[in-house]
Amino acid sequence: MTRDPELKAIPSGIKVCSFSVATNRVWKDKNGARQEAADYHNVVVFGRQAETVAQYMKKGSQVMVEGRMQTRSWDDAATNSKKYRTEVIADRVQFGSSSNGAKSGGNFEQSSSPKNSTSQDTDEGGLETIEYPEEQINAEDIPF
Repeated sequence: MTRDPELKAIPSGIKVCSFSVATNRVWKDKNGARQEAADYHNVVVFGRQAETVAQYMKKGSQVMVEGRMQTRSWDDAATNSKKYRTEVIADRVQFGSSSNGAKSGGNFEQSSSPKNSTSQDTDEGGLETIEYPEEQINAEDIPF
């Protein structure tokens, strides 16, 4: 996570949490030099899952997000221009490893629709975490 989560409520009372994540990519260019790049994504999550993310996560936390991309627009009165923001509307947020190496629990799923987000689906059979590979992944080894 690149910033602490922000928890708010919409007029209907449903909780909404927004945060951002970075996805990192490492590869070797055609000359064999190591290259790195990072992309940044805005994430929005609703309901009980929003409260859980805001309570347990903070800047620097590892997290896996599954959801759908959505672009919203609005008119900015200050600049008289149309503004756009693309966000991931999270269906599922899974907590990663904590900074001290211990696994943190948190495998939370929900409906991506705010009106249905009062019910939360959790994995009662055991909490899973993100398992990161020990070795570097070579992009040339990926078959697609």
